[in-house]
Amino acid sequence: MHGEHKPEYTRPEPEPDPLQDNSLTADLTALIQSKPVTDEDLEAAALFVLDAAANIAAARKYPPGRIMMSWARDCCGVPGPDAGRNALIGGGLCHMLESDDLHRASVVHPGCAVIPAALALADCLPEVSGRQVLTSVLWGYEAAIRVGMAVGPGHYKVWHNTGTCGPFGSAMAAACLIGLSEAQTINALGNAGTQSAGLWQFLADGAMSKFLHAGRAAEAGLVSAQLAERGFTGAARILEGGQGMFAGACPDPEPDAVLADPDQPWQLHLTSIKPWPCCRHTHGPIAAGLAMHDRVAALSLPLDDIAGIELATYQAALDVCDQPRPDSDYAAKFSLQHCIAAALREGRVVPGSFEEGARREAAGLAANVTLRADAALDAAYPLHWGCALTAKLRNGEKIEIVKHDAKGDPEDPLSPSDLIDKAGVLLRQAVHGNSGQLIDQALAMATGGAPVSLRGLLA
Repeated sequence: MHGEHKPEYTRPEPEPDPLQDNSLTADLTALIQSKPVTDEDLEAAALFVLDAAANIAAARKYPPGRIMMSWARDCCGVPGPDAGRNALIGGGLCHMLESDDLHRASVVHPGCAVIPAALALADCLPEVSGRQVLTSVLWGYEAAIRVGMAVGPGHYKVWHNTGTCGPFGSAMAAACLIGLSEAQTINALGNAGTQSAGLWQFLADGAMSKFLHAGRAAEAGLVSAQLAERGFTGAARILEGGQGMFAGACPDPEPDAVLADPDQPWQLHLTSIKPWPCCRHTHGPIAAGLAMHDRVAALSLPLDDIAGIELATYQAALDVCDQPRPDSDYAAKFSLQHCIAAALREGRVVPGSFEEGARREAAGLAANVTLRADAALDAAYPLHWGCALTAKLRNGEKIEIVKHDAKGDPEDPLSPSDLIDKAGVLLRQAVHGNSGQLIDQALAMATGGAPVSLRGLLA
């Protein structure tokens, strides 16, 4: 209204120099840089690189991947000399099949942000060894995950943690490879954090935006580190400052989590790898559905004897994956009802389990699945993503399967041979001509081999 008084913007007082009065990013940098790296750590990181590389290769054949690759080739010259743009494409592809890794406590997919950035930068630094790249991956996972554990549960209701916390991981990985000083690393993290983004609204439309969250996270951190090397400054208190990330996007942050338990194993060891290509919130229910399939088969019960199925789980799973009638492959990957029905019907979940024919065949059983939040399972989340699946039989009896954790979690990890088998399936799906060579190269990084080339994966 004309003449209405508008309050003036008051510029905040300048904050102290980060090296004189430590910020969270300064302390996080010191924690990560002082953490010892063993051969066992590097061997574990190599398996995560293999998983990410296989996901990138396979996603190129997926419809959104074809769009992204077409744009990359025609408009950006990717793969090319621009490491940031290569990382954008690699990160988007890595997250595209919903088969990439996930850290439970932070609800961050670290690999799709960190590994494409590290591989893209290594392509531009021929003197960098595979072991150095694996060390940078450990650093990047640690940064993204520790920030993710600090943003609080309220953040996840609106913001996609991979998009918002991933840039810290790619920036830290790039800082490691470039050899940034402490002050430069703080600047890199500050500029990465101000680019944190990624909203869950894509899910309502089944839109493809989620892949941009991962791609931009990989690109943003890498570019931030490159700029920091040249003296481009970033906010030291990007996390805890009065106008920082916690203040702007986190209703219930837990700042102490950034630096908690510094002597824990590298967070990469606490990261889960998915056995099935769908949202991680569906994996406990899938495991329960597979176990119920075996139980029903052992009792020689026809599926028609099941009058109804109830899933009890934590609220976040319902918030993201309550989709009773998914109308696309991608929506089915976020449908608890479909995933349970597919597992119970077929006794397996494979990429084809989400296609139109499979959705049609599972629709009747999926319609009998009801969901509810369980207080005890909710209290255990996000450290444990558990569920209880109950089938009510027409004779009044019940079959109940309880899963406190999912296959691929640290409590029930995939073995190295499981991971190699998974990579082989993805690479065959990609029609990758040198799948065995790629597997060998990724694993050899831990013993002095050359890094996997992101340009090679995108070519």
